[in-house]
Amino acid sequence: MPADSPTILATSGGYLRPERGDLAFAGLVHHAVDLSGTTSQPKVCQLGTASGDPRPFNAAFCEAGAVAGYDVTNLNLFPMPSIEDIEGHLLAQDVVWVNGGSVANLLAVWRVHDLDTIFRRVWEAGVVLAGVSAGSICWYRGGTTDSFGPELRAVTNGLGLLPYDNGIHYDSEECRRPTVHALVEDGTLRETHCTDDGVGLVYRGSELVEAVTEQDGKSGYIVAKGDDGRVVETPLDTRRLPR
Repeated sequence: MPADSPTILATSGGYLRPERGDLAFAGLVHHAVDLSGTTSQPKVCQLGTASGDPRPFNAAFCEAGAVAGYDVTNLNLFPMPSIEDIEGHLLAQDVVWVNGGSVANLLAVWRVHDLDTIFRRVWEAGVVLAGVSAGSICWYRGGTTDSFGPELRAVTNGLGLLPYDNGIHYDSEECRRPTVHALVEDGTLRETHCTDDGVGLVYRGSELVEAVTEQDGKSGYIVAKGDDGRVVETPLDTRRLPR
């Protein structure tokens, strides 16, 4: 069931460790499903391209999906696509969830398989696109990444569905905030939308409509140059999702 308009949920969260098992879905994954508006068993496809499609994580994601009552599939691209009709499969989903890892590697592999163009059509068709970390940055023009080594650098060749840049893990890694500010100051990044761990940003089309959090006391931010050329960080009103 497609959402009412093209929808993206870009996050720095979505998971928790349950008492039993390896992985459970936290509020942000459930919110992605809610955004789809589905009234039947939700169909969620997970892509782990950024970490090389690790099969143990695929299995844990499927277990978490079964507990949540979701129909979960994994689209693997290593060593070859696991589904023949990639676009048809993605168009049949309610939510596509992209896991974290190397956003630089993810973007390169996606382009080999034409997923950059496929995802635009899937987005325009109303399938909710969502993800965490690298699975957040990919939807923007770019952002900050450790894809190239321990020192954060900019990536600037994202899919560009959202005409902004992205800063993830904004409160949990001390180098993230100053790196975003420096890259916005020197013009490498433009208006940058950032998320503390546990926070997600909801977009309808390319418009930011809401910041939400699955953890108390967390926020989203917009970092941009002010009229005087100085970098300004503006906290967003951030709604706490139901526990």
